[in-house]
Amino acid sequence: MNLPNGLTVSRIFLAPLLVVLLLTGNRNRELWAFAVLVAASATDYLDGYFARKRLQVTTLGKLLDPIADKLLISAAFISLVELNIAPAWMVVIIVGREFAVTGLRSIASAEGFTISASRLGKYKMAGQVICVGFLVLGVRFPQGLLSRTGRALLWVVVVLALVSMVQYFYRFWNKIDASYKTRRKLRNRKRMRLLRKQRRNPDAIPEA
Repeated sequence: MNLPNGLTVSRIFLAPLLVVLLLTGNRNRELWAFAVLVAASATDYLDGYFARKRLQVTTLGKLLDPIADKLLISAAFISLVELNIAPAWMVVIIVGREFAVTGLRSIASAEGFTISASRLGKYKMAGQVICVGFLVLGVRFPQGLLSRTGRALLWVVVVLALVSMVQYFYRFWNKIDASYKTRRKLRNRKRMRLLRKQRRNPDAIPEA
């Protein structure tokens, strides 16, 4: 556990706090929730900054960072659906995309490689944070300018989510295909070595 990973873990624990602030009827809840969102966004920037500066980029960090982002954004959007601020079908697309990409990352990890966040994925994340920020600040006035701006940005976020998901699937397929071709090439080489060995010594017992 280093500083960048510690910041990432702290973002995971800020997600339930954001939900509590949004769904309780406390006075100025939107301001407190917005402050938590800003703090979480700051950790998202700082963990990458310190990881690069201190040369502490780790596989654990690459896996935890997108999980922390997905937990925070999913918690925020689902809370906004509960408050009738964000349309449920849009949030289903956004959260569904996050689950799909997480599944791809898990399969990739099992296959021995990682799929790092793409530039478009980072733009998507930034757009989500900005969108959630407007929607959170507009909780008290659902028909106000902030809420209307947030709902307009929500369309942009949905489009970015779908496009970036297609990009992740494409990158995942390419890596899986390359991994399969490499394994097949190794098997073919092993088979050729066995055949050559058998030709030199026909009475030899083939390897298992």
